[in-house]
Amino acid sequence: MAVASFSRRHVLKTGAAPALSLTASRYRQNAVRIEDVRFDFESYTYRTPMKFASRLIDRTTIVNVRTAVRTGDGRVVQGFASMKMGNTWSFRSDVLTYDQTLEVMCRLTERLAAITAGCPEYAHPIDLNHMLEARYLEAAVRLAREMKLPEPIPKLCTQVTACPFDASVHDAFGKAHKRSCYQTNNSEFMPHCLEHYLSPEFKGEYPETYLRRRPVERLPLYHLVGAADAITESDIARRIGDGLPETLEEWIRYNGLTHFKIKMQGNDLAWDVARTLAVHREVSAAQRKLGIAERYYSLDFNEMCPDVEYLLEFLAQVRESSAEAFDRIQYIEQPTKRDLRAGRAIRMHRAAEVKPVVVDESLTDFETLLLARELGYSGVALKACKGQSQSVMIASAACKYKLFRCVQDLTCPGASLIHSAGL
Repeated sequence: MAVASFSRRHVLKTGAAPALSLTASRYRQNAVRIEDVRFDFESYTYRTPMKFASRLIDRTTIVNVRTAVRTGDGRVVQGFASMKMGNTWSFRSDVLTYDQTLEVMCRLTERLAAITAGCPEYAHPIDLNHMLEARYLEAAVRLAREMKLPEPIPKLCTQVTACPFDASVHDAFGKAHKRSCYQTNNSEFMPHCLEHYLSPEFKGEYPETYLRRRPVERLPLYHLVGAADAITESDIARRIGDGLPETLEEWIRYNGLTHFKIKMQGNDLAWDVARTLAVHREVSAAQRKLGIAERYYSLDFNEMCPDVEYLLEFLAQVRESSAEAFDRIQYIEQPTKRDLRAGRAIRMHRAAEVKPVVVDESLTDFETLLLARELGYSGVALKACKGQSQSVMIASAACKYKLFRCVQDLTCPGASLIHSAGL
């Protein structure tokens, strides 16, 4: 486990982070300033490999961040957050290996920690992140140049790397005011309304205008059915034998599952249709034994569909084969490539008339949300790993635009799961 620490005093002394400015206001008393940032890495091996698009992933690295903030009245409060590095997803590369993209993110983590610790301003966490994001992106550009990478570090990758720093500041801010950090996104604590971050149509509105003020007591969790996961006993070549479930039926019996996220191939129509129907048959049979009637599916194509026609044909074939399976499909995630500007010709309007189509990997800011709407996406996938501040902004905009909303962070462990569930 690697551990590193950056204090504001040390960073400013070494000149690692130029000062940022935020106009002082009556909100100074509620605001916080970042005093100290510490982080460490933890690496784990998966119990079984997970198939992501065409790749099998068998391990992960988590970064834990502890941030100390100083309040306007001089108190020092600690915040904590963690997140998976997610390099396979956020830095998808055909040139760099898993280990290489992971190294990039680990080195970028150190740069972002120094930048975060060097921010001299007192502000609300959303404003702190708003100021720091440009510095984070600049650091990623410099790091790519220094490492002589064959391709730039994606903005999404930088956001995932920065996420736990943002979340830990929110955590500290909530603790400082003895309330959930989600109850501080209002005019009492924020000097700016949503217009400042989004557009004039949000004038006078705050995240609290759209988001729940109190958490719900229960949330449904989607069980991930990976493309390499065993559906039935016949899919298992050799059992692990550790006492935990190994087939979908066993997992349903073990957890009483009702919601399932099914990973698709996106480039093999027959396989995708057959996989969806096979999952539906197994879910239906297993739930009948338990007296469970509720079942919902989300389908994740991981950007692999060549065009919207593929998706439409897939939906048509599933509906023709099993009307019940089709009806249970709740929404579809990011069917085509994440670069929406390069793929403007691919429009989702026809598919979105059949089922909600949510934008995921493409969604890195308010501008891409607007572009996604223009291209026919009818929903958004909110992800804690893209940053709490941004997720709050995007969720507010999605509510205003009446878009379908879901939270997609199924593999978040520990503190990151709490962060994700809070959204």
